[in-house]
Amino acid sequence: MRTGAGQRCERILGSPLWRGVAALLAGALPALAFPAPSLWWFAYVALVPLLLLIRSAGTGRRAALDGWLGGTGYMLAVHHWLMPSLHVFIVVLAALLGLLWAPWGVLVSRLLGGTLSGAAVAAAVIVIPCGWLMIEFARSWEALGGPWGLLGASQWQVTPALRLASVGGVWLVSLLVVAVNTALTVLLVASAARTAAVVSLLVGAVAVGTVWMWAPQPERSGVARVAVVQPGVIEGSGSVQRRLARSEELTRSLAGRDLDLVVWGESSVGVDPVRRPDVAARIAALSRLVGADVLVNVDARQTDASGRTGIFKSAVLVGPQGLTGDRYDKMRLVPFGEYVPARSALGWATSMGRAAGEDRLRGTRQVTMALPGPNALHIGPLVCFESAFPDMSRRLTREGAQLLVAQSSTSSFQHGWAPAQHASLGALRAAENGRPMVHATLTGVSAVYGPQGERVGPPVGTDTSAAAVFGVPMSSGTTLYVRLGDWPLYGALAVLAAFCAFEGVRSVRRPGAAVPVGATAVDVPDDGAAAVGPARTSAESPTGSAQ
Repeated sequence: MRTGAGQRCERILGSPLWRGVAALLAGALPALAFPAPSLWWFAYVALVPLLLLIRSAGTGRRAALDGWLGGTGYMLAVHHWLMPSLHVFIVVLAALLGLLWAPWGVLVSRLLGGTLSGAAVAAAVIVIPCGWLMIEFARSWEALGGPWGLLGASQWQVTPALRLASVGGVWLVSLLVVAVNTALTVLLVASAARTAAVVSLLVGAVAVGTVWMWAPQPERSGVARVAVVQPGVIEGSGSVQRRLARSEELTRSLAGRDLDLVVWGESSVGVDPVRRPDVAARIAALSRLVGADVLVNVDARQTDASGRTGIFKSAVLVGPQGLTGDRYDKMRLVPFGEYVPARSALGWATSMGRAAGEDRLRGTRQVTMALPGPNALHIGPLVCFESAFPDMSRRLTREGAQLLVAQSSTSSFQHGWAPAQHASLGALRAAENGRPMVHATLTGVSAVYGPQGERVGPPVGTDTSAAAVFGVPMSSGTTLYVRLGDWPLYGALAVLAAFCAFEGVRSVRRPGAAVPVGATAVDVPDDGAAAVGPARTSAESPTGSAQ
């Protein structure tokens, strides 16, 4: 017998308006697992409300709509800090990207709808996470905003999850998180299949434990002393010159600290040092003073090696004698922040927020830089949100980088969640590649991570203007992720292909059947006793009434 609360819930969810609101809110819940709230444990239950809602959809069309709205809520919550820059346009972008979740909604409804058997639970725990992973892969395309807010990234401070990332990257962590949510959903709604759900959870725990004990880890190989210079928030007239002066002042304070490298944040130099040899000479004098090369970041109109002239964001290495010739031009630009996609059609966005007035130019290749000395340290530079892309840091590691360095600036979002979220990505990239990572910013949060993703020293917060020195543990060897790459993505694609093939063959053999995989169709007579009957047709609802 339904309780009064249950009946009220059914009435609310029966309303298209309130059901849509519920889907938006349910989709937004996982954002609480990311910084700044950092409720990492919440990620393992945060999808349960959305899964329950989609399960109750009744029709494929309603399930697709629930999935779309849930995805929209997720994208809005994870990227809400973009609102000051994009204003209402962020809602449009979230709704467009949310469409990626519509097929996933149908998949969830297909696998979790109806009465679940053990086989159905096994299929759901495997296939539903694979569907989610395909969404993350699709939206990781740079033009769609990049891989910001991947669910697995919420586990950046969880040691077993970081070990898992060393085997299959952030993708494998996302698979685990969604699988746990799916199994917990089954525990709530299918008493007959709870044993299978518990077994699924135990299998996952054993798998993580096995990875913990067996996965190869990098071997420690000394310590590099790296300084991060964070000038802090400097705004108003002459901010470019004052920021440079403050960075110089902080760097001078590092004299005598026995450093191997000094790192400045993104856009720390606002002029081209090739065209301004006086600026290059000032930075070279700093290098001589502290006894280490200085990695600055130039955000200015420059000319690259191929002769292109325009605004580049470039990591530039400066030594005691001046420019070393090592330069990396940022390859993956922030949509709207650094360029406007299809500017002829979407250029109006510049009038609504802080979209780029002029497109930056892209670099053409990644670069590793060798520091001077008998045991030359090789660094792999990344700029800004390039640290969100797992493939870029992996490529640098394969090309010999011993230290990953990300130069960033999130000053436009100083009081939101963005600085902490961005800094947390360094832990994932370090663990994936078995290489330490330095995340240096203009205004915080600056942080350093060891080769297993562990934090090295305290972070430099958003309210600080300082130079901090870190003893960064170095490592040798490679992780399985570096060797094998994005194999969880290919595995998930294979699983989905096999599932679709199975469903296709099944529909051909039984054209009238529409029962969830492994489920048993049950008819309920008037006296309430359950009797196994023929599978319901696609023209019947889950309760047996006509749709």
